[in-house]
Amino acid sequence: MKMDLVSGYKVILCLLCCLSGVFGLVFGNENSSSEDSYVERLLDRISNGKLAEDRRDAITELNAVVSESQAAQLAFGAMGFPILLSVLREELEDVEMVRGALETLVSALTPINHAKGSSDEVQPALMNTDLLSSEPESISLLLSLVTEDDFYVRYYTLQLLTALLTNSPQRLQEAILTIPRGITRLMDMLMDREVIRNEALVLLTHLTREAEEIQKIVVFEGAFEKIFSIIKEEGGSDGGVVVQDCLELLNNLLLHNASNQVLLRETLGLDLLISILKLRGSGYTFTQQKTINLLSALETIQLLIKEGSDADLGKDLNKQTNKRTLIQKEVLDHLLMLSVESQWAPVAVRCVALRVIGNLIAGDLKNCDVLSSKFLGEEPQVEPALNSILRIILRTSSMQEFIAADFVYKSFCEKNTDGQSLLASTLIPQPYSVNHASLEEDVNMSFGSMLLHGLTLGENEGDLEVCGRAASVLSHVLKDNHHCKERVLQIEIEAPVSSLGAPEPLMHRMVKYIALASSMKSKDGKPRSSENSYIQEIILKLLVIWLADCPGAVHCFLDARPHLTYLLDLVSNLSETVCIRGLAAVVLGECVIYNNSTDSAKDAFSIVDMISQKIGLSSYFLKFDEMQKSFVFANAESSLNRKSFTRRSAASMEDIADSDNNDLSEQKNMDHPILSLILDSCFVNLVKRLEADIREQIVEVYSHPKAKVAVVPAELEQKIGESDGEYIKRLKAFLEKQCSEIQDLLSRNATLAEDLARTGRGTNLQSEQRASGGSDKVQIIALSRDLQEASKRLEMLKAEKAGVESEARKYLNLAEKMEADIRSLSDAYNSLEQSNIQLEKQVKAQKSGGSSTFLDEEAIKAEAREEALKESEGELNDLLVCLGQEQSKVDRLSARLLELGEDVDKLLEGIGDDVGNVEVGEDDEDTE
Repeated sequence: MKMDLVSGYKVILCLLCCLSGVFGLVFGNENSSSEDSYVERLLDRISNGKLAEDRRDAITELNAVVSESQAAQLAFGAMGFPILLSVLREELEDVEMVRGALETLVSALTPINHAKGSSDEVQPALMNTDLLSSEPESISLLLSLVTEDDFYVRYYTLQLLTALLTNSPQRLQEAILTIPRGITRLMDMLMDREVIRNEALVLLTHLTREAEEIQKIVVFEGAFEKIFSIIKEEGGSDGGVVVQDCLELLNNLLLHNASNQVLLRETLGLDLLISILKLRGSGYTFTQQKTINLLSALETIQLLIKEGSDADLGKDLNKQTNKRTLIQKEVLDHLLMLSVESQWAPVAVRCVALRVIGNLIAGDLKNCDVLSSKFLGEEPQVEPALNSILRIILRTSSMQEFIAADFVYKSFCEKNTDGQSLLASTLIPQPYSVNHASLEEDVNMSFGSMLLHGLTLGENEGDLEVCGRAASVLSHVLKDNHHCKERVLQIEIEAPVSSLGAPEPLMHRMVKYIALASSMKSKDGKPRSSENSYIQEIILKLLVIWLADCPGAVHCFLDARPHLTYLLDLVSNLSETVCIRGLAAVVLGECVIYNNSTDSAKDAFSIVDMISQKIGLSSYFLKFDEMQKSFVFANAESSLNRKSFTRRSAASMEDIADSDNNDLSEQKNMDHPILSLILDSCFVNLVKRLEADIREQIVEVYSHPKAKVAVVPAELEQKIGESDGEYIKRLKAFLEKQCSEIQDLLSRNATLAEDLARTGRGTNLQSEQRASGGSDKVQIIALSRDLQEASKRLEMLKAEKAGVESEARKYLNLAEKMEADIRSLSDAYNSLEQSNIQLEKQVKAQKSGGSSTFLDEEAIKAEAREEALKESEGELNDLLVCLGQEQSKVDRLSARLLELGEDVDKLLEGIGDDVGNVEVGEDDEDTE
C-alpha cells in the first residue's frame, strides 16, 4: 500500500514539474540525483527499519537535509509524505518519532531563502504544500494532534498548519470547515502556554482572512474576550508583536462583517479598544513596534466607522451607531492627543489619527459640534481644536500630514452649513502689519484671522505653499454655501500704502497667486521645487467651487479685465499640465453659465466669442476630455485607501513611513501625485456636472444672436431737414448692413457645427442652428465619412469571405476523403463478417464428428471473431476521433459562413449521405 502511495506522489510531482517546465531540473539533473538517492535511503530506513533508534536517527538526518536543500525538498515531496503521515497515524506512542516527522514536514513546506532565481523556477515548498493539502485525511490528522499532551507535538503541528495556510489558504479553510470541532480545537490553543498561544494567534490570523463562516465560528467561540485579554496581558500598545497579531486577528473578524461589529459593541463594548490608544508614562516614547500597534488599533476604529462604496442602509446605520458610541466614550480626546498634541509621535500615527477624526465626524452634525467644542493646550494658551488643526495645515513640513488635516476640515464642512457659517463669520480682514507678520505669530489668532494670514502671507516661493494650503481650507468653507461665498467676496486686502490704490478683493489676490506660481517655473514648464507644483491646481479648485452657482463671484472675477485674458492663455498654454488647463477651462465655463452681466464686454456672449477666437471651441472642449483621462481624475476614487498592517507588510517601516518623497515624474506635463488626494471624488463629480452644463450653455449662447438692444439706434431716427427719399435710402443701407451681419453670424454658427461634429460632442447643435445651409454641410460631411467607412468594411468582408470559402473547400475535400476511408473500412468489416459466417457453416457441418471436436471449433470461431472485432473497433475509434475533430472545424466554418450570408446547407448538400448509410448498415449487422 505504501509503495502505491509513493508511486502516486511521484506521478503528481512529475505532472507539476512538467507544467512548470522543470522536469529535467528535478529528475534529469546530475546534481540532484545524489539528493534523491540519499532521501530515498533515509525514507527506506524510516519505513522498513527494525531498530527504533536507527529510525529516529534517519528522521533526524532527513529533517536536516530537507531544511537545507531545495533538491532534497523536491525529492521528499515525491516520496516522503505517505511515509511520514503513516508515522503520525500509527506511531503516536513514540513521541520522538512524531516530533521528528512533524518537524521534517514543517521544513519541507518552508521556503529556503537562497539567492533569488528566475521567476519560472520551481518552488518546492509550494509544490509540497499542494501535495500535502491534497491528501484527504492529512488536515484531519493534523488537527487531532493539537490536542496531544506533548508540547513540541502541539507546537510543530501549529507551525505546519500555519505553513499550509500561508501557501494554500483557501483549500485549508474549506477542509477545516468540514472537520467537526476543528476550529474549536484551535481556539483552545489560545489558553495554552505562551509559545503555543502565540503560534495559535498567527494561525487564526491566516485562517480568518476573507472567510466569513470561519469568522462567525471564531467569534462564537469567544474570540473577542480572548483577544482583549491577551492584549491587556501584553501591555496594550506598549506590547510586542503579539499585540499586533491580536489586532490583526480582530481586524479580520470586523472587516465587512456588521454582525460581528454589533456583537463586539453590545457585549464587550468599545472601551477596551479605546484604551489601547491611551498613551502611558511621561516619556511618550514611540518604538517601531508601538507605532505599528497604534496604527493597527486606529485601523480597527476605521473599520468600525468608515462607510464603503457599496454600503447598504443597514450597514450605514451600524456605522453611525459605532460613531456615536465612540464619541460618547470620548475617543476624540485620545485621537487629538495622538494627532495634534503629541507632536513627538511618528508622522504616520498623526496622519492616521487625523483621518480617523475626519471619518468620525463625516456626515454627522452632532459629532461635528463635539469636535468644534473641543479645546486643546494649557492655560493661558488654550485654543479650539479646529484652530490647532488649521495650524498643522499651515505649518507642517509633511505633505501627508497636510492632506490628513485638510481631510478633517473637508469632513467638518461637508453638508454642514451652520459649521461653515461659524467658520466664515471669523473671516475679518486684519491690518496690513498683522497680515504680513511671521507665521509663528498666529498663536492667539481666531480661525478666520489665521486663515486670512495664511492666504495673504506673501509672494515668495515658501509663502505660496502656505497660501495654497489655506486656499484648500477656504474651498471647504465655501462649498455649496451661497451665504459664505457672498460674505467672503466682501473681504478686501488692505494695501500697504493708501496712495497706491483701493484695497484688493481676496479673489483677485488668489488669481494673482496662480500667475505667481506659474512664473516660478523654469522655461520648460517644470517646477523649481515640488512645493509649488500643485499650488495652481489648489487655487483653481477654490475658484471652481467659489464661482459655482454664484453670479456675484463671477462678476467680481470679471471686474479685472486681465483675469479673462490670463485664463485664456492658461487654457491654451501647452507647457502647463493637463489638470491646470482643464481646471482653467472649467473656470472659464463658469463665467459663461453663471454670468448675468449686462455689460457687453463681460457678458456670456462676449466670453464665448473670445474662447472661439483665441482657443477654438473644439480645442476648448478637448481640454475637458484630457483632464478626465488624467492620472489625477482617474485615481480620485481610491485616493484615501490605505493598506492594512500585517506581519509581512510591517516587517519594514516602509508601509508606515511618511510618503512625502514622491518624486515628480521626469516627463513633461505630469501632475503632482498628491493631487489625487487634494482633488477628491466629490470635486471630480462636481467638475463632471459643470462640464455638461458648460457644453450645453456655450452651444446655446453661440448659436443665438445677442439680446435685442433696448435703445433705438440713432440711424433709425429721421434727421431734421432730411427728405423722405434720403431717409428711406439711409434706412435701406442700414438694413443691408444688418443683413450682412446676420449672414456672418449664420456662417459662424455653421463653423461651430462642424467643429462640434469633429469632437463628437455636438449632439443637440443641429436643432439649435438657424442656418439650414450649415446643417446640410455637416450632414453631408458625416454621411461621406460613413460611406467611406462602409466601403472599407465591405472590402474587408469580401476578402474575409474569400478566405473562408477557400478553407471551406479544403475541409470539404477532406470530408470526402474521410468518407472514402469509412467505405473501405465498411467493406473490410463486411468481409470479416462473411468469413465468420463461413466458419459457422463449417462448424455446423462438423457437429456429427463428436463433442470434443465441436468445442474446439467453437473456441476457434470465438477467438477469430474476437480478433476481428478488436481490429475493426480500433480502426473505427481512430477514424471517429478524426471525424470529431474535423466536424468541430466544419461547425465553426459553417457559423462564419452564416455570418457572411452564405447558404451553408447548399454548400454541404449531398455530403455525409453515404456515410450515414454505411453506419446504418453497421448498426443493423450489430443488432443481428
